[in-house]
Amino acid sequence: MIFKDIHIGQMMKTKVTESGIEISRICNFLKCSEEHISEMYESKSLDTELLLKWSKLLDYDFFRVYTQHLILYAPPSARTENDKIKSKKSALPQFRKNIYTKEIIDFILERMENGEMTKNQVIEQYGIPKTTLYKWIDKYKNFKNT
Repeated sequence: MIFKDIHIGQMMKTKVTESGIEISRICNFLKCSEEHISEMYESKSLDTELLLKWSKLLDYDFFRVYTQHLILYAPPSARTENDKIKSKKSALPQFRKNIYTKEIIDFILERMENGEMTKNQVIEQYGIPKTTLYKWIDKYKNFKNT
């Protein structure tokens, strides 16, 4: 999965195909026509309320795709600014950004295995601590040291 260029409509269509949910059930759940559903499949992005409904219907967290994008592609300068903001109190819930899913770990290790990136490049570009990266390498034995 490439997290850099997200086309949420295509992902939803794929998940519908995999799950075998009938179009009539989708129409009833979302209270819309088949034409509108086809338009959603063609959309690169959707309203968050609508995306939440799709996530519930298909039992898949589409928001996680965007979270993974943030983990991999948030610019380092934003991280520095966020560290300053963290010290201030906020009424909004605070989330840990350093939660790496198996897909993210596989993606990063695969890039290293294919020679696309070195360990140092991964550490610098994605802001992954050196110890964390080495733990992943030890844990996932299928990774060949480069």
